[in-house]
Amino acid sequence: MAWLIRIISFFKSLLFPASVNRFSKLTKILGYRFNKIEYLEQAFTHRSISSEPRGNYERLEFLGDAVIDIIISRELMRYYPDGDEGLLTKKRSALVQQSFLSKIGNMLNIMDYLIVEPNVDLNNEKVVNKQQANLVEALVGALYLDGGIKPAKTVIKNTIWKYRNEAWKTINYKGQLIEYCHANGINNPKFHVVNVSGPDHQKTFEIHVSINGDQYPTGIGTDKKTAEQSAAQNALESLIE
Repeated sequence: MAWLIRIISFFKSLLFPASVNRFSKLTKILGYRFNKIEYLEQAFTHRSISSEPRGNYERLEFLGDAVIDIIISRELMRYYPDGDEGLLTKKRSALVQQSFLSKIGNMLNIMDYLIVEPNVDLNNEKVVNKQQANLVEALVGALYLDGGIKPAKTVIKNTIWKYRNEAWKTINYKGQLIEYCHANGINNPKFHVVNVSGPDHQKTFEIHVSINGDQYPTGIGTDKKTAEQSAAQNALESLIE
């Protein structure tokens, strides 16, 4: 069967040489060779080129969004075996939000492959951020249609999941901890600076949280605000577990 797939791929490369060459760098980064290069073409075709549902990336974007959700949800359940729905939902939201997917798209130089009419304003940062996020989802949708869940999962784990901590830095753990305390009738958390070390231009702050006399694991950061967020995250996760 493998020899047949190679033969088919060979003839496709003859039929679609420009497409194969255009996406060669991207597929190398992804570590996946598409059986149907048409899926990649669709994944990067903007609505301005074709308004037909099968002629642009919007359907693949719809599919990719669902695939990302299920893969990230499963990874989170493994990562937080005792985490409740609230924790898992907040963590997932940070990973699938447009701003973070846009950063993943930027890392992949995904805009280099977009097929779009010149009248679309790609000098507008908001437009570019939205496009990058859309293309990431469309790319995942194309991977799923072409090779099933396995290649889609591999790419998601090597991109979105790999850089999860970058997304989670944007979560306001201090605010969530205060909300948790209010919702559960617990006294407000108190933040204590345990230690400050290092030279003035490169200080390290260590902070711990105490709630009702209980202390939680220390948070560390290069400034007080970052250390407080880290300490709040540790306290919140300890309370939820």
